[in-house]
Amino acid sequence: MAGSVTVQSTLNQFLSTDSLDSHRRKVCRRLMDCRTARMGGMEMRCDHCKARTVHYYGCRDRHCPQCQGRASQRWCERQRRSLLPVPYFHLVFTLPHALNGWVQLHPDVVYRRLFESVWNTLSQFGHQTKHLQGELGMTAVLHTWGQNLSRHVHVHCLIPGGALTEAGEWHGAKHQYLFPVRALSRRFRGRMVSSLRHSVRTGEFHRLQDSDAIDGILNEVMQKEWVVYARHCLNQAETVVDYLARYSHRIAISNGRLVSQHGDRIKLRYKDYREDGRQKTLQLEGAEFIRRFLMHILPKGFMRIRHFGYLSNRTRRRKLTAIRQALQKPPESDVEIENGSETQRSWPCPRCGDGVVHMVRQIPRFNARGLVTG
Repeated sequence: MAGSVTVQSTLNQFLSTDSLDSHRRKVCRRLMDCRTARMGGMEMRCDHCKARTVHYYGCRDRHCPQCQGRASQRWCERQRRSLLPVPYFHLVFTLPHALNGWVQLHPDVVYRRLFESVWNTLSQFGHQTKHLQGELGMTAVLHTWGQNLSRHVHVHCLIPGGALTEAGEWHGAKHQYLFPVRALSRRFRGRMVSSLRHSVRTGEFHRLQDSDAIDGILNEVMQKEWVVYARHCLNQAETVVDYLARYSHRIAISNGRLVSQHGDRIKLRYKDYREDGRQKTLQLEGAEFIRRFLMHILPKGFMRIRHFGYLSNRTRRRKLTAIRQALQKPPESDVEIENGSETQRSWPCPRCGDGVVHMVRQIPRFNARGLVTG
């Protein structure tokens, strides 16, 4: 029989934690507890119709499809203050699938080297391109999945169209595409392979034991063209914010893409980009769905959203001020944006529409043994 299906329901039904490491076990536990009595919450009452409702807290885990919408909104509101009145470019750097085995064994090393190689490539182009000759800024987001939940490691980059020189001048981009894609691809390939070889020599890939196999993989990927995608510039600030929201907090799969469940088989919707984004459906056994989902849980503490160049956290305020002065645009007002939170104590009543619901009591959370926790 078909039924409503969510990531949470599939984890509750099909997940076996016996073979999971402690990090993945904790992540999955948070996702299964999200917005349930195990998380605790608030009992609310309307001051008009007197209706009582219970609201359970979310887990706020970055892999949770129920929590990322609000997190994305808050993050984008903060990033809005860093937007420049210039065109923006969207680039995507993709890792060859031949390296997926290395990602399985050493994800933290490969992901870190990927960020480094992407920024090294773009930074060199920014300094060496004649009409720029300065420092670029970049916001980069790591995605590890394809539409069918397979491993497909790539980095989305959003780049303002221009460079800041050492003299404090702004040199704007002059072309529809920031840099030639083929040249970017080959420079990126060389930097990434060189970086991986360095990690091999320093012992960071300690789970890879066969030196001949290592050389074989690296020689193989050097002989292939690597995929770099570039989209033409975005001119409207609202469009840039929409891009930030679209890519910043996306997870491997949202509940909206899960169509139905029939027994132990999960049907999901995906786009086939080999056929111009045609919508298709895919059925997976519950255990296989869980296996693919778990591939995309990031290493503990790994930052999947990073800022580089004049957008880096350390120098952003100072350098954005210099860029706006060079553009003769006044700096944006640095006013903190108020955000709603799950600890909000009142809001309009969804039932009667006339009253306001207020918290009447706090509902404690419970641990795995059913005991009240603080």
